[in-house]
Amino acid sequence: MSHRLTSLVIRHTHRLPLPEGPAGEGSSAARRLDAALTFVGFKLSAQLLEHLSGLSEATVLRTARQTLHTVGEMVGDHVRHNPYFIDFPAHVPDTEEFWMSCVTKALGDDRSRESVLTQLANGALNLLSLPSYGRYQHTYEEMLAAQPELIASAGDRVTVLHLGRNLRDELTDLYLALAGSTTPLGEEHLLDLRTLAGQCATGPQPEAMPVRENRAVVNEARLAVGAGLLLDTVVDVLRLACALADGDVTLNQPTRFRSFSRPVRRALLAGLDAVIAANPAKLADVHAHREPFKRLGERLHPHEYPRWPHAADVFAVARGEKEARSFDSRVEKLLDEFDVLGATRLLKSAPGKLFRALDLLLRIAADQEVRDAVVAAAVEVAPEVSGRVVLAVREHFQNRGRESDAPRIFVNRRGGGWVSPDFRPPVPDADRDRLIAALDAEIRRRLPAPGRLLVDPAVLDVALPLSGRASAGGLGVLPRGSVSAVDGEQLRFFTYWKEKENRTDYDLSALLLHADYSTDAWLSYTSLRTVGGRHSGDVTEAPEGASEFISLSLDLVRSACIVPQVNIFSGEGFEQVEESFFGFMLRDGEQQGRPFEPRTVRMKSELRGTGRVALPLVFRREDDGRWHAKWLHLYLKGISSANRVEQNQLSVSKAVRAVVEREYLTVRHLIELMPRSSDAVELSDGGPAPDEPVTYIGLQRPEGLHPDSRVVTLENLRDLIPG
Repeated sequence: MSHRLTSLVIRHTHRLPLPEGPAGEGSSAARRLDAALTFVGFKLSAQLLEHLSGLSEATVLRTARQTLHTVGEMVGDHVRHNPYFIDFPAHVPDTEEFWMSCVTKALGDDRSRESVLTQLANGALNLLSLPSYGRYQHTYEEMLAAQPELIASAGDRVTVLHLGRNLRDELTDLYLALAGSTTPLGEEHLLDLRTLAGQCATGPQPEAMPVRENRAVVNEARLAVGAGLLLDTVVDVLRLACALADGDVTLNQPTRFRSFSRPVRRALLAGLDAVIAANPAKLADVHAHREPFKRLGERLHPHEYPRWPHAADVFAVARGEKEARSFDSRVEKLLDEFDVLGATRLLKSAPGKLFRALDLLLRIAADQEVRDAVVAAAVEVAPEVSGRVVLAVREHFQNRGRESDAPRIFVNRRGGGWVSPDFRPPVPDADRDRLIAALDAEIRRRLPAPGRLLVDPAVLDVALPLSGRASAGGLGVLPRGSVSAVDGEQLRFFTYWKEKENRTDYDLSALLLHADYSTDAWLSYTSLRTVGGRHSGDVTEAPEGASEFISLSLDLVRSACIVPQVNIFSGEGFEQVEESFFGFMLRDGEQQGRPFEPRTVRMKSELRGTGRVALPLVFRREDDGRWHAKWLHLYLKGISSANRVEQNQLSVSKAVRAVVEREYLTVRHLIELMPRSSDAVELSDGGPAPDEPVTYIGLQRPEGLHPDSRVVTLENLRDLIPG
């Protein structure tokens, strides 16, 4: 467990919890660890190297094994990456030439000849029936022997590991940060919070826990240790029940409730009773989740506990036996009657819902006087709305004033994306501009004065993480809508998957688009070569794990956009396989090296979505010829089997266009709103850190910052969002 918790801290903070052990002469082992880390793109900070050098060699070696294993997983170097073509990217054959060689080999094999001849006579040939197609024809060791050594480059990624505090303090700090997050966490971070809550439920707690899913995970841990539950709605109890049943605390997917023990049943029923006793109007919250509440009632047996009558009322409402008029139904009735003023007055008692309805209210308002009342109501209740919602609504209206035929993109909590035309009438510019100015003023009021502010320019175009679900777990992953520079001559994508029970075939592909998003070309198992690009070959099963690669020379690519994608051709989905991830590497032109070189990995993200086509990001050539990446984190539905880049090029190009042409709020916007003196912002140039405390915002923490500095990096970027 200690190893797992230490790894968790390293992944989230890039800090190594203070290693414990006797003093000694560990300098030699510490230097060897530092050297080993360079091969995977990491290094020890000067402070951490100094600390390790003062420990015993045995302690350093134990720390080294654990640290190397963790960072290897972070970049995807914990598995063996083997391409189908042994010397990829060299000597990749033409597609038809390769297929014919597979047929020739099959005809020369007594076991397959008859089957192949029969298929050819019938006019159709299944590539998977050819013995040499889709299965590795060489070992991993043979591939290594055939590949040149990587030439070190100043452009290789270097991620610094810093010295942390003791493990207990690091876990507590991380728990407080995740549990008290003002934005929803991604699936991976929510699982990590569950682990941390089991360790920290009886210790210090965050002042507030605004995200309900976080509260459910924490309540599960508190229930296990007999601590008081944090409940103020009946839905809090439902989420807790889902957590106890290993279900979905976001309530996005149905949970199959199991039988609960009597103590747990009593705790859940007592919680429901207390919530309704304090505020009977909260019975109306049941309507939004009637079916889950009915199923939960079948497991809790409220009739056995007459001392909690209000809990029984909850399930009576769910079954339709007791009336509790919902707030939403009252709003809908007023809107059906086009009583915008009445709906606005009612919605003022639920500020978050008013903000989410602003676009509709402004569109259907009869005249300017009514629109003025809607805007005035929004300004009045803005201080009561969470910072995340204020910023999300600000971003929404930022994209409502532009005249564009770009489609709308919809993304659910699990990354599933779909596109539709935008038929909404426009919001009047004057009302939109007034609202945006008011929302900016509200955010400016909430932002703390940063003091001396030091900013890494690379973070300015990172989209604000208004939801942890707008991203994916991994290394170097930015939120959806972020833009980052691509500095390198050779761009290489990689994907890895390992099937769990059934034969599974994933296909790495890249769609190359013109500036108008029409198709130029593609790279896939059906097109192994194109101008500037090579595919590593199709692997069609992964009982021991499999990898595919695409390598592109950016100077030679003629297209305006490169869209990497992972298609599920057959077998298990992204959430069913034992493991699956995607990433990209950047290299200088002469670096060579193996197909997978961990120190050149710029991004590695987990593939965990419900669709059959994964779209991690898009690479775009700007007018000045430089390439940038814009992050998508989308999963398209695709078809049940045999997904191919040729089939989904239209849906992919529409989704790409919808995200590329949308304006996302970025870190730059918040920095511009921060209260400060005019000369307080400095852009980091990699020079020595200031001697006094600063607020630092960047992609990763630099060395030498004052210990009292506030540091915001990718790992805790959510801390920028005000409450």
